Amino acid sequence: MKTLARVAVAAAAVLASASAARAQATRTWVSGTGNDADPCSRTAPCKTFAGAISKTAAGGEIDTLDPGGFGAVTITKSITIDGAGGGLSSVLATGVNGIIVNNTTNPPITVVLRNLQVNGEGTTLGINGIRMLNGVSALHVENCAISNFSQQGIDAEPNLANARLFVTNTTILNTAGAAVLVKPAGLGTLRAALENVRLEQNQVGLRVEDNGAAVFSHSEASGNSNNGVFVTSAGTAAAEVTVTHSTVANNDNNGIRSVGSLATARLAESTVTRNATGLLVLSGGAIVSYGNNYITGNTTSDGAPTSTVGPQ
Repeated sequence: MKTLARVAVAAAAVLASASAARAQATRTWVSGTGNDADPCSRTAPCKTFAGAISKTAAGGEIDTLDPGGFGAVTITKSITIDGAGGGLSSVLATGVNGIIVNNTTNPPITVVLRNLQVNGEGTTLGINGIRMLNGVSALHVENCAISNFSQQGIDAEPNLANARLFVTNTTILNTAGAAVLVKPAGLGTLRAALENVRLEQNQVGLRVEDNGAAVFSHSEASGNSNNGVFVTSAGTAAAEVTVTHSTVANNDNNGIRSVGSLATARLAESTVTRNATGLLVLSGGAIVSYGNNYITGNTTSDGAPTSTVGPQ
């Protein structure tokens, strides 16, 4: 009898698991008038991203049906969240992180966040807009607006080798830390590509640390209270940033700052102007200039690259 009971329990568990798998849809929907008790179908949408994510299969997509605030969410599997259907699809994150991407149990995941407003405004500012943490091989942030956080706009600290961050057509403003922080954890490495991005009125626009590398292309880092672009290495691993076809202007302290013997900033066909100091190098850092740059009109000093390659 005990054996039969164990078999019955095991069979019930298998059936429950199969039922849960069938309940997860490839595409789910949220609406400002939805209900998280619903199946998150187009005709019976959920109300929040957190409510929809458990009903969405790995590799699937959550879409919005109408404008609304769909709440903070933690993502632990490959998924796309697209707010295009809502017109104004927001995550209001007062006092908390907006979106956390953190996978500790499954294979490396890829996440796409598209057409979202992530806002930490409130009586207590949100902590980070978007966090990229463990087990995330790639995070894509597309056509988003991130604002009003007490730490970072995008806090990218993955622990995987060869992790990737892609940020396109996005504005990040009014954060008390970095608009984008590239800071791999442990033995992780992170390569970031930022294109058509505006980083405005933060403490730092783009900050890159050990084992991190970023390309800042056709973008703007302006009006930040400290540095527009900051690359720094503690001396144990390289940190690199390439600024190309971009503007770094009107930052209260430095336009581009490179600190540490393994820190390198590369600059090509870009404008650095109206900062307190245009280019600043400390503790053996390097700034390499690759021609056709406009480095002038900074209020205290334009500074100078540590080396020059090609025409200036």
